[in-house]
Amino acid sequence: MPSFQTKLKIAGLKPGNPPESVMAAAVEALETRHHVESNQLDIVGGVPQISLRFLVEARDYPGENSEARQSAAMMRDAVERVALTGSLYVLRRSRGKWAPI
Repeated sequence: MPSFQTKLKIAGLKPGNPPESVMAAAVEALETRHHVESNQLDIVGGVPQISLRFLVEARDYPGENSEARQSAAMMRDAVERVALTGSLYVLRRSRGKWAPI
């Protein structure tokens, strides 16, 4: 199964939402479609960024990439209910390296 990673910048929380609600929303959304291998929060250039690694069912290469992009967008929509977001990145693991798709 191909491995993908999505990274999403978090600009701030919406009122009434605790910080942990961001990752909870992201994981819950992705788990509806894929196995989530890991998740983490990093601070990149002073800005919080969540990263989730997930598996996509094997099929044709373009179809796998398309499904990963759609799932990342769905995850972002879920996170935007609790937080303000910034840039979204989707990467695919290939030959031991992460490459943007």
